[in-house]
Amino acid sequence: MNAIGLLLLLHGYIGWRLFPNLPLDTLGRLLGWLCLAASCALIPAGMLARRIKRQPLGDRVAWAGLLTMGLFSSLLVLTVLRDLLLLGWGALQVLFPAAALPDLRLWSAAAAPLLALLFTLIGLVNARRRAKVVEVDIPLANLPAALHGFTIVQISDIHLGPTIKGDYLDAIVDSVNELNADMIAVTGDLVDGSVGQLAAHTAPLARLSSRHGTYFVTGNHEYYSGVNAWVVELRRLGLCVLMNEHVVLESSGASLLLAGVTDYSAHHYNPAHASDPQRALAGAPAGVKVKILLAHQPRSAASAARAGFDLQLSGHTHGGQFFPWNFFVRLQQPFTAGLNRLNNLWVYTSRGTGYWGPPKRLGAPSEITRLRLVSAPV
Repeated sequence: MNAIGLLLLLHGYIGWRLFPNLPLDTLGRLLGWLCLAASCALIPAGMLARRIKRQPLGDRVAWAGLLTMGLFSSLLVLTVLRDLLLLGWGALQVLFPAAALPDLRLWSAAAAPLLALLFTLIGLVNARRRAKVVEVDIPLANLPAALHGFTIVQISDIHLGPTIKGDYLDAIVDSVNELNADMIAVTGDLVDGSVGQLAAHTAPLARLSSRHGTYFVTGNHEYYSGVNAWVVELRRLGLCVLMNEHVVLESSGASLLLAGVTDYSAHHYNPAHASDPQRALAGAPAGVKVKILLAHQPRSAASAARAGFDLQLSGHTHGGQFFPWNFFVRLQQPFTAGLNRLNNLWVYTSRGTGYWGPPKRLGAPSEITRLRLVSAPV
């Protein structure tokens, strides 16, 4: 079954399960089915809207379709949960006969769309407000005393595109600069569109300011959007793009190795870009005690640990972005969000600074992360 067929089937399931239990007359049911039909049309239109060259029409279609996608997602989940509730209640009635089942059917059928709308509105507010700063200490056993307190500000997964523009990024840059970091890391999925479409909206990146500069690694969405052109553009804006390579930073007389790899899936688009943490260390000086890797996907962690890195900074997962997708992230990635350990490697996975697809965040707030290197307790 193709995607459109599945979408039709799922919308039909919602109508079939909810409408018979609502006090709707013939006109009300017709309007309900028309709303579901409109949702079926808007969702794919929103996903394909960036192909519409005429503006602002393309962005308006994207907004309509992606908001609808978020609403549909919550409505589908709530409909499934309602069915599980009714199934459990029915089993309970077999053991303890009760008379309240018709009321439960009515109220739960009314609650599903109302809650879906409420969750979508709350999620929209959460997604569109400026990401809050999250403070994280990273304890490193071999950290030179001169690097104790070294700060890295990480932003990730902004997804500039139809619903996220330059003003959104401008506010992020302001927040990052206020943190007065030693260095800035941008861990991929910056854009959802070509340089021609989005160059004006990425311009605020040129204002990023820190003592040792801004470093960028590609995410999978850069490969969807024309990676070579974006690498050129980001370097023009003053970002250091690390593609399976490293730099050595000197701070207060101590050295820190910072490496970056291409996206975990890059080899599917260009075999020469295959992600390789070991290659990123080629030519590294022997005396550097702290090795940090920027890698868009947490899946790079196993290779990073074997290569001998101390810390990996990643994104990609969005922390699941909104319920229930946070439970599915672990089917593909070893970590969903936050600070985790793999052997001797610390892995910090950002929940992302923007959002992808539906402008909606629930239970997985966006973040600007201020990471501080500290000496591990002996």
